[in-house]
Amino acid sequence: MAKRLACLTSLSIAGCTPEASGPAPPNTVVRQDRIDEPRRFSSGNLTIWWDRVPESIREKSSADSRALEPTSNIRPADYIGPDACRSCHAQQHELWSRHPHRFMNAMAQGENVLGDFSGTATLHYLGGKATFFEVDGGFRVRLRRGTTRRIYQVNQTIGSRFFQYYVGKQLAGPEDDGHKFFRNNHVLPFGYWIDRREWVPVVHIGSELPDEKRHDPFDRPATEPPFFSQYNQECNYCHTTFPLGDMMIRQPYLIGQHAPFSLNLWTPDYLKSSHLELWNGERDPTMFPDDELTLVSTRMQGFAASDHAVSLGISCEACHLGSRQHAKNPKILPRFFPTAPELFVNGSSSAIDYGRTHTNVNWACGRCHTGERPAYAGGLSTWNSIEYTDARLGGCYSKLRCIDCHDPHTATAPGGWTRPPAETDRICLQCHTKFEPPESRTAHTHHPIGSSGSGCMSCHMPRINEGLQDVVRTHTIHSPTATEPIEANHLNACNLCHTDRPIAWTLEHLETWYGQAYSSTEVRRNYPG
Repeated sequence: MAKRLACLTSLSIAGCTPEASGPAPPNTVVRQDRIDEPRRFSSGNLTIWWDRVPESIREKSSADSRALEPTSNIRPADYIGPDACRSCHAQQHELWSRHPHRFMNAMAQGENVLGDFSGTATLHYLGGKATFFEVDGGFRVRLRRGTTRRIYQVNQTIGSRFFQYYVGKQLAGPEDDGHKFFRNNHVLPFGYWIDRREWVPVVHIGSELPDEKRHDPFDRPATEPPFFSQYNQECNYCHTTFPLGDMMIRQPYLIGQHAPFSLNLWTPDYLKSSHLELWNGERDPTMFPDDELTLVSTRMQGFAASDHAVSLGISCEACHLGSRQHAKNPKILPRFFPTAPELFVNGSSSAIDYGRTHTNVNWACGRCHTGERPAYAGGLSTWNSIEYTDARLGGCYSKLRCIDCHDPHTATAPGGWTRPPAETDRICLQCHTKFEPPESRTAHTHHPIGSSGSGCMSCHMPRINEGLQDVVRTHTIHSPTATEPIEANHLNACNLCHTDRPIAWTLEHLETWYGQAYSSTEVRRNYPG
């Protein structure tokens, strides 16, 4: 029998070769199994089974994970949407309605659109000119350079805090009208800087390049991401609220990497209960031809939020999971951990806690605030939005919860973090009690109580993540004496405040105060001045 190759778009199924499947996401487990083994895809603590879940896993699955009423909180039918929460949770709903999460994605209409589409707003870039205007209530972007002319229709917005980006389709251009940009929503090349009221080139997720090396938006469209990313396939899973079961199949890397227990989803059974348009359950799942598996994955990967999401933007059930039963009967509390008859949970030695636990809450944040960025020595990201990935580099999040610092319903105040340092320090001192006496803290920080140098975050979470407008704190809670970044001439909490002091001054104090020594060879190499 010829070896089966069941390779899904952007995923690696057991039995696939790298050539057939393309590069696997980071930390993906790609196994070469026997022909008679069920096909699956594993990422972190999540395994998507395409044929059957082995009996050995079923037998070890926590019994309480499937013995609950209601029996599921991950299927589309389990979700009811944010408007159903308003009548009982009016305050939280009102706060959320003004939160940037709410406007992480929206339809391009009315007050949702913050950019200047007056027709007089222009941007000159790489020898071309972009004009932003309205036609019959719709928003358009025209690009012109020489004889090349291209027009985009704006369909959706992304973000609303510092910048607003736009998603749309091409209406006119030199390409054949069968090109995917005429058919598929993609991120348009220019966004709007809200406070400065000006248009700027978009910044893509990932490594950025200088202008002269970036894709030219006036040239023929690039055929590969990250340029002009196709929104449904590459963006909307974090900008909108999809049922968690759909997300397990669409983005298993995001869902599985921080899951607290081993999750095993029997995919055919989930599709039969949730997506009859993809598979109606009439055939034995083991008879699924490989090309049909590929088609199912491709179709789910391209799910438009307007058709399949619970809501555009990040809404209540992104964290609380499917809460339809709770809306009908408030005595049935929402669960923060997934459950469904087709979901088998392994790795728990006791009953699963479905409440607002440390791991459940942090995993809710970690399903989106995670990823990769260019990094400093020591692994700290050079810019933000993957806060949970950064947080996991330090030890504090073994006990700390994201919501200990951030109210998930309340937006960060204009101007940034406003909580007083003493209040923030109290969060740290809950665990680091030995520094609670003022004299102990002064001995530790060598700065007077009340000064900026005595605050925990000033040294352990310095402001290093830069954007065009704001500088925010790293979420890796680390020691300011760490060897790698200082020797590499990267981030340095001391000199981020004491900008007038040379590195020799800093090294002398770190050695005197904390007994920390550094390689003189590395320092000479990386601090040539």
